[in-house]
Amino acid sequence: MTMTDKKELSQEQRDYLLGVLKSRFEANMDRHQDLKWDAVQARIENNPEKLWSLHEMERTEGEPDVVGYDKEKDEYIFCDCSKESPKGRRSVCYDQAALEARKKHKPETSAMEMATSMGIELLTEEQYRELQKLGKFDMKTSSWVQTPSAIRKLGGALFCDYRYDHVFVYHNGADSYYGARGFRGSLRV
Repeated sequence: MTMTDKKELSQEQRDYLLGVLKSRFEANMDRHQDLKWDAVQARIENNPEKLWSLHEMERTEGEPDVVGYDKEKDEYIFCDCSKESPKGRRSVCYDQAALEARKKHKPETSAMEMATSMGIELLTEEQYRELQKLGKFDMKTSSWVQTPSAIRKLGGALFCDYRYDHVFVYHNGADSYYGARGFRGSLRV
């Protein structure tokens, strides 16, 4: 999983991505009732660095979509809406400290490092629970979520999944990684 150093998209890439985002937006109006695509698109086009982040979310199979609008901050909120944890972001430990702590069989990167390089943030537990109100996600996989510093200082990290019609929050060593665990991100535009 190599990150693109160049944070600019060609016109062809921009047009293609905007088309994908528009189609997903229109196909999932229940995620963003009362919002209009033209306003979202104008905001994206005026923020090329956010467009690049959305491209990275899409490239890693997160299927980003608008899941809300913050009136106070005047920001649209995008989130990964792929049914399972994004395929291009799995098999990563929690953060750089966890990666460095591994003695053997290190993954290529960490969830926090990858999110930072993509310009997005890991979901919080609260955001993860809100996402589950919009559909059923991570029924076969799991996703790292932002972990309180008190837990992280002791070597742990949190992840969530959805089983038995319920959101479960678990803990694991921050240095662990699995083929079925990745992370979901959010982006404000």
